[in-house]
Amino acid sequence: MSPTRGTAASIAPPPPGRPDRPRGGRFGSLAGWAQRHRWTALLIWVAVLAAVTLGSGAVGSAYKNDFALPGTDSQSATDLFTKHGSAQAGDSVDIVFKDSQGIDGREASVEKMLAEVKALPGVADVRSPYTDASAVSEDGTIGYATVTLDGKAEAVPKDDVTAIIGTAKSAEADGLRIELGGDAVRGAEDKGSPTAELAGILAAVIILGLLFGSVVAAAVPLITALFAVGAAIGLIVLASHVFTIADFTPPITMLVGLGVGVDYALLIFYRYRHELTDGADPAEAGRRALDAAGRTVFFAGCTVIIALLGLVALGLGSLQGVALALALTVLTTMAASLVLLPALLAIFGKRIQRHVLKDAARATAKGKVEGRRWRALAAAVQRRPLPALLVAVLALLALSAPALGMRLGFADAGNDPRTTTSRQAYDLLAEGFGPGFNGPLIVLVQGDEAAGQGVRSELAKAEGVATAGPAMPSEDGALSTVIVYPRTAPQDEGTTDLVHHLRDDVAPGLERETGAEILVGGSVAASQDFADTVSQRLPLFVAVVVGMSSLLLMLVFRSVWIPVKAALLNLLSISAALGVMTLVFQYGWFGAQQGPIEAFLPVLIFAIVFGLSMDYEVFLVSRIHEEWERSKDHSLAVREGLATTGKVITAAGAIMIVVFGAFMLSPDRMLQQFGLGLAVAILVDTLVIRCLIVPAVMQLLGRWAWWLPAPLARRLPRVALERPVDS
Repeated sequence: MSPTRGTAASIAPPPPGRPDRPRGGRFGSLAGWAQRHRWTALLIWVAVLAAVTLGSGAVGSAYKNDFALPGTDSQSATDLFTKHGSAQAGDSVDIVFKDSQGIDGREASVEKMLAEVKALPGVADVRSPYTDASAVSEDGTIGYATVTLDGKAEAVPKDDVTAIIGTAKSAEADGLRIELGGDAVRGAEDKGSPTAELAGILAAVIILGLLFGSVVAAAVPLITALFAVGAAIGLIVLASHVFTIADFTPPITMLVGLGVGVDYALLIFYRYRHELTDGADPAEAGRRALDAAGRTVFFAGCTVIIALLGLVALGLGSLQGVALALALTVLTTMAASLVLLPALLAIFGKRIQRHVLKDAARATAKGKVEGRRWRALAAAVQRRPLPALLVAVLALLALSAPALGMRLGFADAGNDPRTTTSRQAYDLLAEGFGPGFNGPLIVLVQGDEAAGQGVRSELAKAEGVATAGPAMPSEDGALSTVIVYPRTAPQDEGTTDLVHHLRDDVAPGLERETGAEILVGGSVAASQDFADTVSQRLPLFVAVVVGMSSLLLMLVFRSVWIPVKAALLNLLSISAALGVMTLVFQYGWFGAQQGPIEAFLPVLIFAIVFGLSMDYEVFLVSRIHEEWERSKDHSLAVREGLATTGKVITAAGAIMIVVFGAFMLSPDRMLQQFGLGLAVAILVDTLVIRCLIVPAVMQLLGRWAWWLPAPLARRLPRVALERPVDS
């Protein structure tokens, strides 16, 4: 292959006449500094962790959920509600009562309790079911009181909401059941202990212990990850005062930070262990490991950050803050792997070296060959690369197929654990007033009162509508609001169809007849607007992330086909993960409650997984390329590349799978979906793509894998993060 048709990647070993491995690379120099100043580096990280922890604890968090989408009907309706003083602009809490003998006989005790609630902090008004006949079911056994809060749910202190819950519950008696619902109640309820996080950490410790057979060796990558995650969480709490960051960000940060942190540290540590078995002393092994695997971590981290920052361009409210928080987490874990890890290796280097050399001697005595099984797997794939490729791709396409029918939305109280009062209230309201009562549509009519009444009459006749409330004028009389109750539950596909039917078919005709402007809003419509916006902007987001990542890979490997292959395979693993999520959570496989996929999860999973997949792509392909440059035998290069990286890729993937999979233990449906999606994507990537598809594709491409057109080769800058030194 001519130099112009397939230029050497900057990560290849130096040519003959130079040292076996470069010692002057930037990352090697960084490792050298951390080793020489090991205690200083460690103290810096301890000081940073202590400072951000104390600082974040002192100022507290300012998380805010903001899914506003300017330009949509639901957002325009909300803005007009606020402007004209409509009651529907604020948030409320429902106090739901049930007495099988009828709630009429409970009026005295209920009214007394409601009076106490009205006097509590954070309460603006209380509407009793005994003054509103529509607030009592037809059989008289279920009713509800509406507690209007003095602000949005996220702005009302949790203690105030807890006081409302406690006061209402105190009125329960024999035969009278009281439950509370609403976003404020859901936010105030106890989310349980951090079982998922602890399970993930424990699983990571077990896998690291089995991999290295040493407590110290297993602890080093985990300590690095925990330092990084702790610092990142503190920084995110501080950043929440500057940026809009959602309140569900901390567990996601813990999930991603722990998985990525252990993953990055493990890639470097495994190379360090390899250098020790090659005879290097601990200091030299640390520099060599950073010069080799440190580049992989740096490129992989940059790719993840690029993908996450691509979410900012989507303009999806607080999802931008989540993306920034995760990008900060990845940046912190990358910094810990490149600075803190070398310092820890210098501190524990002699002890780790003794253990590694002892294990290597024991393996040699038993006749074990490093990577023998992986080498055999690669050879088997190479003998029949096309069948292996077709079988693997067809299997992943089959897993991906359900994603074509994915329905996006948001979880509501109907997805909460059955033990929570919010879920109990949701079920009681559905029982007493119909499934659509928990997800009303708020139709705004910008016109006179007569126009509002006319619109209300027509809406009540629309297909899919159970009932429509009276037109309620705003304080200034400039508009009216009509509450429309669907026949179907909030997350039912029929409710989604109703939103589009009212907007596309019913509203235009009514606007022509009445001359009024009609907007369909409410939380259900807002959720649908968010889901529709994600679907519309997803192709552009995917194109930007794939394009930027492919360009980065092209710069690293100076090849056209390597980035094309990586992009297609990463998309395949992500689509397979989304397909499994759809089967489990949308169609209810394995006993999961049926419902839509959280609207923001596909883009979030895409950004994270696409970046993480580059870890293994760069790690595996760079080793293949090193062997290719040495031997010019592409079959041998593929076998040796998989033999030397298969174990660590599988171990790193296993850690991420158990960490992500542990979030299936969370009671939060969103975290369950997120954990399953990431775990499946990493499982597919490490076992199917890296171990089967990549060796098959590389074998089929042969020398063409490293092809780069001469004009492009001349124009592309050379990315050389190592600085080889002549001997």
